[in-house]
Amino acid sequence: MDETQRAARRVADVEAQVSRHIARTGPVLGRASSSDGAVTVVTAPGAPPREVRISPAALNMGADALGAEIVRVAARAAADAAARMHQSLARLVDPATSKALTEIGFPAGGVEDDFGDSYLRGPR
Repeated sequence: MDETQRAARRVADVEAQVSRHIARTGPVLGRASSSDGAVTVVTAPGAPPREVRISPAALNMGADALGAEIVRVAARAAADAAARMHQSLARLVDPATSKALTEIGFPAGGVEDDFGDSYLRGPR
């Protein structure tokens, strides 16, 4: 078996491991909220937001300020999603692949944990 075939087999093996892992654990999602909980965003790694929650009080911010807050919180949710994906896959892949995740934009980073008693911590 040549080097190309070995690499292709390794990629297929990792893909199968990741697919089984995601089937067991569900999708990887990142979450972030504004400090006052007025805006909450949920997103998958490298994807647009899946959910944006805006409290009635946030509507008093004005369109420009609210838009800026949504973008800021969405960026934090995206970073959280990337970190969660990296942490989840790091258990399944070799160190070189883990490093490659960082290089393509999914750094290990910290995981968001600022939700307090919001709906994200409780049963849905």
